[in-house]
Amino acid sequence: MSETTYDVVAVGNAIVDIIGQCDDSFLDTHGAPKGHMRLVDRDTITTLYGAMGPTVEISGGSAANTVVGLASLGGEAAFIGKIADDEFGRIFAHDIRAAKVAFAAQPVSGGAPTARSLILVTPDGERTMNTFLGISPELDHGEVDPQTITASKIVYLEGYLFDRDDAKAAFRQAAKLAREAGRQVALSLSDGFCVDRHRDAFLELIKGDVDILFANEDEIKSLYQTDTFEDAARNAQTDTELAALTRSGEGSIILAGDQRIKIPAQTVEKVVDTTGAGDLYAAGFLFGVAKGLPLDVAGKLGSLAAAEIITHLGARPRESLAKLAQKQDLL
Repeated sequence: MSETTYDVVAVGNAIVDIIGQCDDSFLDTHGAPKGHMRLVDRDTITTLYGAMGPTVEISGGSAANTVVGLASLGGEAAFIGKIADDEFGRIFAHDIRAAKVAFAAQPVSGGAPTARSLILVTPDGERTMNTFLGISPELDHGEVDPQTITASKIVYLEGYLFDRDDAKAAFRQAAKLAREAGRQVALSLSDGFCVDRHRDAFLELIKGDVDILFANEDEIKSLYQTDTFEDAARNAQTDTELAALTRSGEGSIILAGDQRIKIPAQTVEKVVDTTGAGDLYAAGFLFGVAKGLPLDVAGKLGSLAAAEIITHLGARPRESLAKLAQKQDLL
């Protein structure tokens, strides 16, 4: 097997997050399902933005957040995504490169705008995402660079990207290239509603091409259409070589063959914003796997990264995750 340049390359939506705070009644008024992501058109996102209070703009995107977190731990990461030649595209490109993540995409002029997500955070820290995908899912074979894929130990695929046929094709191409090069393929289910839309396609991908599966409790239950987490976990253990299933305050469960490893959640003084908690858990776990660390240490790194992210607005780390991990003797 040839040498690698990157620990992880992520394929996902390049999105700028616009974060604001609201109460539950605001969500009800605008038909936004609390705690979930919904796709909206340009008119809806314009109306919602006009009704929001003060906002903070921070580069986001689920898989992009993951590789930024991995870089904060000291890993080598790359990102594949699509941006337009506009203000939000320039913001996204600057921020991900500043985080020391390789990003080679060239902005596109004359088409749809760069994606953005209006994230509404309620007083309990829950985030509700209203996402206008813009140009981000218009990936074709030009964006999925074979050299970047084969130069990465793990190829990480964002489930949200399954919402457009051309993005699905890029997704499958990345998985095929990774498999042919002997690399590992990881998949995040991203959101329960996303699973509802693509259940059969996800199951086919998981059983045929995925080495590492990430899901939260709602997502894994939706995937297998079970009423209990335990039933869903048993199915995941059968279908995957390695699965990391998160359960919010209850921590996470890592399933590997006959192994079942429980990882406690790290305690934080106050939950400010849960945006990106799953993304950062994946960052820590993937870093650990890529570096050959024991699975329980990988899980603890995931919990550490998730705990840092929920203490502030936005889904990119404010503190060095490597330094936090060193303090806890995880690195």
